[in-house]
Amino acid sequence: MKWFKKSILFLVMSVSILCETVYAQQTLIDVKIDSAAILIGEQTKLHLTVTTDKDRPVHLLLPTDTLMRGVEVLEVSTPDSTLIENDRLLIKQDLLLTSFDSSLYLLPPLKVVDGNDTLLSNQVALKVSTIPVNTDNPEEFNDIKGVWKPPFVWADYYPIIFGVLLALFLLCIIVYIIKRLKNRKSLLPFSEPEVPKLPPYEQAIKELDELKGQKLWQQGLNKEYYTLLTETLRRYIDERFGVNAMEMTSSDILDMLRGVPEVKPVYDKLQQILQLADFVKFAKIHPLPDENDLSMANAYLFVNETKPVEVVPDKAEESEEEDKSSNDIKKKEEE
Repeated sequence: MKWFKKSILFLVMSVSILCETVYAQQTLIDVKIDSAAILIGEQTKLHLTVTTDKDRPVHLLLPTDTLMRGVEVLEVSTPDSTLIENDRLLIKQDLLLTSFDSSLYLLPPLKVVDGNDTLLSNQVALKVSTIPVNTDNPEEFNDIKGVWKPPFVWADYYPIIFGVLLALFLLCIIVYIIKRLKNRKSLLPFSEPEVPKLPPYEQAIKELDELKGQKLWQQGLNKEYYTLLTETLRRYIDERFGVNAMEMTSSDILDMLRGVPEVKPVYDKLQQILQLADFVKFAKIHPLPDENDLSMANAYLFVNETKPVEVVPDKAEESEEEDKSSNDIKKKEEE
């Protein structure tokens, strides 16, 4: 009796172990659908799940364009494999489906090749419906809906805003550089030491000395020589007599200075320089060496003769003022 019970127990345990082994080696396939009812043109996903042993060769046979007549495959995702308990492998893959024919479809099973066997999945249904129509008023049509205006987002305009600000910044820099160069100043205002400005007479004599030392007309540079010479005289006239000579023609300058008393003794000297300079610059004549030397001499003479006369007080007047101030001091002391 005891031997019989032990045999039955051994048999049950053997069958159970054998069943577990067979189950562990079995490949499982399952299919689920997101939405079993869609409208024409809508989309839904078909989820495929395969469970098999880790080292078991499994191949999924999935359609790439049409699942069945009336049901199209838009996209097949990449397989996603995950290792689970009992050394098993879980494979997931999705199919994006759509349909343009209204009907009730029983989707065909998906196939998985497991070694020499081909496994079939379960089947799911898909109902595709048309857009409901008002049968009471079949002639009633709804107009096409207008385009929705997107919400205002500042981030969409950042490139335009930054572009405008950058353009304004560059424009300010260009204007600043042109202004500094026009005024003959350094581009960096803080790096430029202030140089005391010379009086008009001293500045003109200094420029004439520099021009004379350059010996331009001796090198055949007559136009450059007379350009610098007349610019020096124009600046001197501008600062000495308050005449905007830099923007005037030679004839305008001569007409403006014709009646000035300080200029009258050397008016012809200035006239000789300006007229000859115009001939050289515009008529391109070549003056004689004597004429070039005469122009420089007349320039020195014009500046020296028209410089401001310093008023020196008379010594007798100074002594009288000193006596008066001393007498005033004595009177205050006596009082």
